[in-house]
Amino acid sequence: MDIPISEAKGKLTDLVRRAEAGDDIVLTRHGRPAAKLVAVRPAPADHRERAAIIERIVRGARAKIAPGPDAARSQDLLYDPETGRPA
Repeated sequence: MDIPISEAKGKLTDLVRRAEAGDDIVLTRHGRPAAKLVAVRPAPADHRERAAIIERIVRGARAKIAPGPDAARSQDLLYDPETGRPA
């Protein structure tokens, strides 16, 4: 739902209720999006729940790791392959 900021001033309570219910509320200025109202999710209270969230993030990050070049061999192009001296 897009609503001009000038109209939102008088409807703030209703707009906050709608955002809490899951509606997308976009405040516009001169027809262009300026801000968005979103519901705040409560932080997990117990440490097990936080640990599970962190573990899920870590697993997702590990899945994105791609093998790169071997750092031990990264400078080989600077040396002559036959003599081992700087090229």
